[in-house]
Amino acid sequence: MLFQRNKTEMPTVETALPGRATALPTAAEHVLFGRALKGPYPAGLESAMFGMGCFWGAERKFWQLGAGIWVTAVGYAGGFTPNATYEEVCTGRTGHAEVVLVVFDPRTISYGTLLKTFWESHDPTQGMRQGNDVGTQYRSGIYIFSDAQRQAAEASRASYQERLTAAGYGPITTEIVPAPAFYFAEEDHQQYLAKVPHGYCGLGGTGIACALPTGVTAAG
Repeated sequence: MLFQRNKTEMPTVETALPGRATALPTAAEHVLFGRALKGPYPAGLESAMFGMGCFWGAERKFWQLGAGIWVTAVGYAGGFTPNATYEEVCTGRTGHAEVVLVVFDPRTISYGTLLKTFWESHDPTQGMRQGNDVGTQYRSGIYIFSDAQRQAAEASRASYQERLTAAGYGPITTEIVPAPAFYFAEEDHQQYLAKVPHGYCGLGGTGIACALPTGVTAAG
């Protein structure tokens, strides 16, 4: 993405940019779904969060799943700088990853389907980069909201690693950690590829299908 600084080393809390106490202005509604981006969300819905490189293309992968996806939003998470701007994240001095928040109805679409989309839509073996996008903000991550999500994420990682290894790929570098604070990105970035259909998308999968392990279903 623009303003990339190729920073591949995580800052520390001492070296990170200070940020600000006030949240950045962002869109009120999802461009495609017409629903409140920040909620409140209906009862019974669940949240998922993923980092898989440039968040423009990553968000599109999830809204394209259609039925069961209530809202998607892009933002910053996993770093030290509160309410960082896009330009600050791109310096490599916030520690944040570009992430997608997915609010979904588990009665219609499963968390397993989201995991399958995550694994197949990027190369999770690349460390602090994704294709030509290089830096800590492009690292691969699954940020979990429950023990059930953790178990499913870890099982799917082990299963996908077997397939990748058989195809000649190295170790998966995806971090699986409790969901950190999510900071909504600026309005221009929300559903960017819906507003700019031919805009930049640096995502590229391995071409290896993800077979979900026993107990992790792709059904709604």
